[in-house]
Amino acid sequence: MVKVNENFAKMPGSYLFAEVRRRTNAYRAAHPDADIILLGIGDVTLPLPKACVEAMKKAADEMGKAETFRGYPPEFGYDFLREAICENDYKKHGAPIEADEIFVSDGAKSDTSSIGELFSLDNVVAVCDPVYPVYVDSNAMCGRAGDYIDGKWSRVVYMPCTKENNFMPALPEQPVDMIYLCFPNNPAGVGMTKAELKKWVDYANRTGAVILYDSAYEFFITHDDMPHTIYEIEGAETCAIEFRSFSKTAGFTGVRCAYTVVPKALVREGVSLHALWSRRQSTKMNGVSYVVQRAAEAVYSESGQAEVKAHIAYYQENAAVIREGLEKAGFEVFGGIDSPYVWLKTPDGLSSWNFFDLLLDRCHVVGTPGSGFGASGEGYFRLTSFNTHEKTREALERIVRAFRG
Repeated sequence: MVKVNENFAKMPGSYLFAEVRRRTNAYRAAHPDADIILLGIGDVTLPLPKACVEAMKKAADEMGKAETFRGYPPEFGYDFLREAICENDYKKHGAPIEADEIFVSDGAKSDTSSIGELFSLDNVVAVCDPVYPVYVDSNAMCGRAGDYIDGKWSRVVYMPCTKENNFMPALPEQPVDMIYLCFPNNPAGVGMTKAELKKWVDYANRTGAVILYDSAYEFFITHDDMPHTIYEIEGAETCAIEFRSFSKTAGFTGVRCAYTVVPKALVREGVSLHALWSRRQSTKMNGVSYVVQRAAEAVYSESGQAEVKAHIAYYQENAAVIREGLEKAGFEVFGGIDSPYVWLKTPDGLSSWNFFDLLLDRCHVVGTPGSGFGASGEGYFRLTSFNTHEKTREALERIVRAFRG
């Protein structure tokens, strides 16, 4: 008889955002007249930049002609996109990255959850707490996390990020091998300075650990002392893998395109991680479609950059509205300046899920409970800036009316 992966049986409940959706749908079914505003899951609302749409149309026309038709795409990405990424996202920031160290994929979620295949199950994983659940869940599913006991995995090293430490993780006091960092941060919405990130790069090079750096929100950075890529930090190419996405920057949540950078200089136990990821991707990836990659290339055009910046400014304005509204309502608020996420302290000692229910019932607004991101997220709550101006303002007006003393 076939045996199933016993690690899946250890997984607690459902995936965080699936549970948010389930509870929201249940409330909507019980209250069909409720006008529910979604500020929970980080999906965008603005349409694709026109430059990307035009590029997709042109590419689709090419696919309809025998002389310009393309079959399987290169599993690592077309050269035109890899070179555009290299020039605009790395060379312009002085980062020592080459085009052939960039691997195009269908999403940062896919890559951050798959990267663990390169590493032994004996490796010890360190994560910020709270943290994007995919990092932890993917390691639990393969058996690297141990057992789930009292809300934590026994073999995962949790690095608390709370108000007391300005939501910045401290260097681990025990040996770790794989370190997940995401800055600007999801869910707390704070950024990390170059000086702070340098400490982590030096630590990883000193100990032989590998940093798995999720930089999906770098376009939201407003402060000059925050790096747009970890490879701005000297020595990062020998200790870090970086994940980037077009989802939040160019609205590709429904189009699907991202990329991962694995430098050739990153070697552990005499083995090139670049070579391992190349082998993994060539086996398990058929590549991202030509039409989508042409759309991603258009992001770097002059008009594409202008449109993307306008979209980011739109969401940044929403974040400011959320911050100001929450403060007016009496909440303690964090993030939302270098990030599309605003992190708030729940009132009156309410648990994160109890506040979810209260906010939904009293204001018909959906957010994400902080406890879903980890134990240190209990008593906090995340709102996103990705809805429309109109919906965002309406949501905050409701919250102010409901909670202002």
